[in-house]
Amino acid sequence: MNTRICLFVLLAATLPAGVQAEEVIPLISPPPPETQQPLPELQKARSCQSLQTAIQANLGSEPRVWSVTVLNSDGDVLGDINGSIARIPASNQKLISTAYALDRLGPDFRLKTRLIQRPDGSMELNGEGDPDLGIAGLQRFALAALRQGGSRGVTSGPVNLMVREEPRRNWWPSDWHPADRGYAYGAPITRLALTSNAVGGAVSDPYTRLQRLFQKEVQRRGGAVRIQQAQPLSMAEISDRGDREEMVVLHEETSAPMHALLSLANTESHNFTAEVLMRQAADLWDVKAASRATERWMWEQGLPVQGLRVADGSGLSRNNRVTSQTIAALLMRMDQHPYAPYYQASMAIAGQRGTLRNLYRGTPIDGRFRGKTGTISGVRSISGILQTADGPRYVSMISNGSSRPNTVIGQILRSVLKFSPCPSSAAPAMLHGGRG
Repeated sequence: MNTRICLFVLLAATLPAGVQAEEVIPLISPPPPETQQPLPELQKARSCQSLQTAIQANLGSEPRVWSVTVLNSDGDVLGDINGSIARIPASNQKLISTAYALDRLGPDFRLKTRLIQRPDGSMELNGEGDPDLGIAGLQRFALAALRQGGSRGVTSGPVNLMVREEPRRNWWPSDWHPADRGYAYGAPITRLALTSNAVGGAVSDPYTRLQRLFQKEVQRRGGAVRIQQAQPLSMAEISDRGDREEMVVLHEETSAPMHALLSLANTESHNFTAEVLMRQAADLWDVKAASRATERWMWEQGLPVQGLRVADGSGLSRNNRVTSQTIAALLMRMDQHPYAPYYQASMAIAGQRGTLRNLYRGTPIDGRFRGKTGTISGVRSISGILQTADGPRYVSMISNGSSRPNTVIGQILRSVLKFSPCPSSAAPAMLHGGRG
C-alpha cells in the first residue's frame, strides 16, 4: 500500500462525487471479521538488565515523572520504569481509538453522508462525521435536492430538508478546556462537518454555518429551502423505520477509506478524525458511552488495563489515563492483528513523515521508528515500533512534568537500539521500579 498516496487523497479539499443513482438504504452494515490471533502476555521476569540500567541513566533525576516500557515480540519486558503507573497520554490516546476503529470496522470502511428522500417527499441529510466533507460536496447535495424537488413538482415552494445533527451539548467533550475550543485542533465534533469544522480556527456553530451555506447554494440556483434540525436516529430506530418506510438515497458522499483516515489521525494527529473514529467504532455518539465501549474493547484484547481511563478519542482531555505497559502491549497486540500492516502504515516515521518528520533525521533512528507523538501542556509522550537488529521493539514513553522530555526520548530510543540484542547472557533479571 502506498501510504503517501493515501494521505494525499485524504487531505484533498473535496472528494469526487459519490453515488448519484437512487438506491435503497442498507439497514445494517456487515460485522467486522473476528480476530483469532493469540493475545499478548507480558513476561515481566525476562528483562534486559543492560537496557534497564541505560533507561534509568537516561531518566537521570526525573524517573518519578516518567513511565517507560520496552517489549519485544515475545512479550518480554526488556525495560520498564514505572510502567504500571497510569498517566495523561496526550495524543498517544489516538493509538487506542484508531486500533479500536480498525478492528471493529476494517480497513475499507468509509464514512457516509447521505441525502435521503422519504415517502412523503421530504428530505433528510445524515452524516457520520466525514472529515473531508467540503463546500463542493455541499453544492452537490443542494443540486440533488433541487433536482428531486423538481421531479416531484414542488418547485413552486421551498424544498423541505431535515438536517439530523447532534445537539450542541454533544459537540465537545465536556472536559475539554474552553480555551482549546477556539482552535482548529479543538473544533466541535459533529456528524455534518464542513472542512472538519475548522476555518483557520474552530467553527463555533457548525450547524448554523451548514444551514447558511446550503441555503445560499440553493438560492444561487434559483430555488428555496426550508431547513430544520432534528436529532440523529439510533441504529434501532433506523432499522425500525426501514421496516416501515422505503427511503431512497438521492446523493451520497463517502470519505477516504479507513486506512487513510487512520493516517490522518495518527500521522498528522488530527483530533477530529480520531474522535469520529472512536464514536463510529462504538456506534455511539455520546463520548462518555463511546469511551466506555473503548475500555471494554481494550479489556477484551487481554491487555493490561490497570488504571486505564478513556475520556475521549483524541487525547485532548486531561482525564485520560493509561500506562506505558498498556500502550506497549497494544502495539504488540496490533502487530499480531490481521490488519497489522494498515495500523503500522498509519503512524508517523522518524525523520520522514508526519509529526516525526523533523525528529532524528540523519541519526540511526531515521526511518526505523514508526510511532505517535503526544503533546499538551506539561505532557510529552511518544510510543511506537522501533525496528532493531533483533526484531521489533514496542516502546512507550509518557512524561507528566519532565523538564527535558525531548532529550530523554531520543536517548532512550538510542539505548533501545544499542542494547539490541541484549548483550547480557546472565540469568533473567527482575525489574526495577525506579524512584516513585
